Amino acid sequence: MSAVLAPAAGIGAAGDVLPHLDWLESEAIHILREVVAETTNPALLFSGGKDSIVMLRLAEKAFRPDRFPFPLVHIDTEHNFPEVVAFRDARAAELGERLVVRSVGESIRLGRVRLRSADESRNPHQTVTLLDTIREFGFDALFGGARRDEEKARAKERILSHRDETGQWDPRNQRPELWSLFNARLHKGEHLRVFPISNWTELDIWQYIAREELAVPRIYFAHEREVVERGGLLAPVTPLTPAHEGETVVTRRVRFRTVGDITCTCPVASDADTVEKIVAETAAATVTERGATRMDDQTSDASMELRKREGYF
Repeated sequence: MSAVLAPAAGIGAAGDVLPHLDWLESEAIHILREVVAETTNPALLFSGGKDSIVMLRLAEKAFRPDRFPFPLVHIDTEHNFPEVVAFRDARAAELGERLVVRSVGESIRLGRVRLRSADESRNPHQTVTLLDTIREFGFDALFGGARRDEEKARAKERILSHRDETGQWDPRNQRPELWSLFNARLHKGEHLRVFPISNWTELDIWQYIAREELAVPRIYFAHEREVVERGGLLAPVTPLTPAHEGETVVTRRVRFRTVGDITCTCPVASDADTVEKIVAETAAATVTERGATRMDDQTSDASMELRKREGYF
């Protein structure tokens, strides 16, 4: 994977100094260290997407030159973009960190997950595989890259999200986090989901990627791709997601703002082929990345809040 060259360290697309990134970075590092100190078997979710790439850099700053005090974990639908999976493996190998991959496809083959149709999105079914993985390894804390600006249900959740013995989240029973004090006490079988970059925005993520000169999968940058217009979105045409009858396949210049399951993740029309251009485009965006790119948020029978109550990320 080629490195992404960004604007000079500490500046934004227009050359503005960005001291708020230092504050966000410091807060996230404090959360990582605090939770590692208070739990016995944490893990960090790493998919190869931009938010988890930032999480890896924060973990480097929190714990290097030692090895990370946790493994990296990815719940793979087997329908992920191959460029992102290749990036995931290469980055974990580059860091020399342990990568645990568990597959929704394997959960299907074992009968733990049953699809209503062969072309159904596997994305919501990650919950079963995730909870099975937590039980398999006995994880008591999972660091994730979720941000409050992504989706309204995520904005309801605290930085430390308590999950009960069945992995469920009760939004009525959240622990206070006054003065950045975090209560990580758990009963047997419970665990925490921890979101160190909860206070970050999509723009903050890209400005940080620029400042740190982080490599990211190439599909985040503008490229030519076959798509169809579907439900107001640009659905990618792939062997997993062929065009429907009556749809016209066109080649558009697009990029991905988020890189989830192929079956529910759409690109956006864009000419932004550098980090600097992505920063500028993100600053001007009026639609959230999930609102602009995720078909499952628009068509799923279950809201994000319900899915999270059941144990989703």
